[in-house]
Amino acid sequence: MKIFSRFLAVSLVASLLNTSALAQNTAPAAAVTAPVIRTNTAIVAVKHAGKRTDEVMQRAQDNPGPCDIVFIGDSITRGWEGAGKNVWTNYYGKRKCLNFGVGGDRTQHVLWRFEHGQLDGLKPKAAVLMIGTNNSNKDDNTEADILEGVAAIVKQIRQRQPETKVLVLGIFPRGATFSPQRGKLLQINQALAKLADGKMIHYLDFGAQLIEPDGSISKTLMPDYLHLSEAGYEIWARAIEPKLKEMWVSGRPSSKHQHPSSSETQNFKH
Repeated sequence: MKIFSRFLAVSLVASLLNTSALAQNTAPAAAVTAPVIRTNTAIVAVKHAGKRTDEVMQRAQDNPGPCDIVFIGDSITRGWEGAGKNVWTNYYGKRKCLNFGVGGDRTQHVLWRFEHGQLDGLKPKAAVLMIGTNNSNKDDNTEADILEGVAAIVKQIRQRQPETKVLVLGIFPRGATFSPQRGKLLQINQALAKLADGKMIHYLDFGAQLIEPDGSISKTLMPDYLHLSEAGYEIWARAIEPKLKEMWVSGRPSSKHQHPSSSETQNFKH
């Protein structure tokens, strides 16, 4: 019995030694890292908080279509009601036009407006879209993100208003001189041009008209190097007018729609 007990003790010690050696020679299992799933916020519809969003949503309800042109964008588009108001009157006062510019808006905010019925019932002949500069701030969105966001907006317009022709504008240059952000916008604009099909979707980039020969931006056109002055809005209006006529001549709008009478526009709330 003593011999058996001694044998059992020796066996247990040997077993423990072997287990310890095995533990020392076995490398710990590598930690498994879960993949990081990145969300492109530029295509996730979200409401831009603030009364201006509510105002332009109400504006759409107060002006049942059809209408001639809707301008869609951020604070630069909203500026048609500020620095550009006289230019607006000269070019669009006799047309049925609506300004859907919201300060600070990004592509995702425009998508929210559309998903909540802003375009429903308007039947615009043309939609002028310029959006994306706010998405380009810091590293919030990449060039590809912003392109996807603008493309999603164009798709929404085409689905919700299939008879509406879309004029996508290149995002305006910004900043006193050339910068990485301005370079980012240039890359986006090059990609945006490929959205055009020459039929229902058109593209126009006149940003070069806002830049001096040395690459700087004049405060005469952009006092804060982002938002336009009255002279800047004059450049905008003149630049898109030939394109609008081209779109209308080749499409549904007829000459009688280009200059509606005062009786047609007197009850239209801009």
